[in-house]
Amino acid sequence: IGGLEVHVARDGQRGRPTLMLLHGNSASLHTWDVWVDALAVDYDIVRIDLPGFGLTGPHPQADYTIDAYVATVAGVVDALGLQSMTLIGNSLGGNVAWRYALEHPDTLSGLVLIDASGFPIREKKPSLVFRLARMPGISSVLPMFAPKSLYRKSLLEVYADDTQVTDELVQRYFELSLREGNRQAFVDAAGQRRAQPVDRLWSIAAPTLILWGAQDEWIPVEHAHQFAAAIAHSQLIVYDNIGHLPMEEAPQQSVADTLAFLTGGVHGQHHASD
Repeated sequence: IGGLEVHVARDGQRGRPTLMLLHGNSASLHTWDVWVDALAVDYDIVRIDLPGFGLTGPHPQADYTIDAYVATVAGVVDALGLQSMTLIGNSLGGNVAWRYALEHPDTLSGLVLIDASGFPIREKKPSLVFRLARMPGISSVLPMFAPKSLYRKSLLEVYADDTQVTDELVQRYFELSLREGNRQAFVDAAGQRRAQPVDRLWSIAAPTLILWGAQDEWIPVEHAHQFAAAIAHSQLIVYDNIGHLPMEEAPQQSVADTLAFLTGGVHGQHHASD
């Protein structure tokens, strides 16, 4: 796609409604593993590693703008001949998802935004890993030396329940960052932040589900309510005691709510988590 070999995983039932799943920053298509097990019975599921992450590797022009990500998703849609789909994205992937919805509404039957980025974050210091990526001097050595402890610290930030941050989970994130070019891509992307056209969210016509962890330390839950207010045909569910990755930290509840949405049976809720 555009000179890039995109890592795609396709599961489930061909000929059934299609779901495309987009991961967040520093993650990979593996973030959806538990969801795939639950959805594969009734859906055609397409997952991709976005440029700069997972096994896809760096963008040939080092372009990590949301526009470039949207172009990659559109290229995958065309290459697979997908006519209609529900687009599901977390964090950065959620930003890509709603931007895709603005640019390609004809291919979209639904939208699920999970702790999606896009609204400006004010009065909050960025995570350590993002601060390092933007610091002159440090950013130049980060691609060569990023200790496993840095990945553990980031995961402890995005999970509300620290006991779920296992050695296996840290190892997965760490090893996928070692794919040639991924660490440099992270640094390059950190310098390409641009204002997002949130003033156009009102034009999204696709039915939309918004899922959010109330204890998200990266993107505040206030943004969930901003998305819900801006998108007319939207429903919002907030999970207590859950952080930035509900599909990993509360996979059974979040996928059940998504299944209810896909079949027309969910309304705005606030879930308490054990």
